[in-house]
Amino acid sequence: MGKKRCIGLLLAVLLPLAAACGAAEDWGRVVGLFRDQAIVEVDGRQVILTAGGPARRGIRLLSTDGQEAVFEIAGVEYRYRQGTQIGSNRLGRPAGGKVVQIAPDAGGMYFVSGAVNGYAVRFLVDTGATLVAMNKRTAKRLGINYMLDGEEGLSQTASGYARTYLVKLSRVTVGEITLTDVDGAVIDGDQPQEVLLGNSFLGRLNMQREGRLLMLRTQ
Repeated sequence: MGKKRCIGLLLAVLLPLAAACGAAEDWGRVVGLFRDQAIVEVDGRQVILTAGGPARRGIRLLSTDGQEAVFEIAGVEYRYRQGTQIGSNRLGRPAGGKVVQIAPDAGGMYFVSGAVNGYAVRFLVDTGATLVAMNKRTAKRLGINYMLDGEEGLSQTASGYARTYLVKLSRVTVGEITLTDVDGAVIDGDQPQEVLLGNSFLGRLNMQREGRLLMLRTQ
């Protein structure tokens, strides 16, 4: 078990929804495309990627037909042509154009159905939560062995500090959007009652308000 850490989750405080997340970071440039292979340049060095192979320098090649390639960056899929900057919102586009619309309930809260590691959950969108957070009962239902695999720490809640375990969630799904390797937290107690969809998920998407609707888009 590693050293305890203090985690600023602010679980009981719901902040106003952000207007939008920042632009994606430029990771490199597509130098060449071939059938089932791509050459990308990152930090002045050229890397050869093979479709379906492991990630190199944070970029994984999913597929290419020699004209266009689909890369996975931070759990999100993007399409690029030769000569474009990887990670640039201006030149790249999300594969499939995935968008999720969330309407508020009568109390102005944003709830949405989704899944964690393939198990169905009900999320409460919370821009005041640093991580995707859940209570210990939910974690056990989802098969998360947080006491063995998690890193113990403390989180700040409305009623004080609570023992918390940092975990890595393999997959978090909302609508058609699925992100992998999402940072999560398990609170060793009965709160929060809903799974909080925090910024470890939201921060990897474009988030906007259109009227009363909350729009989540892959970057």
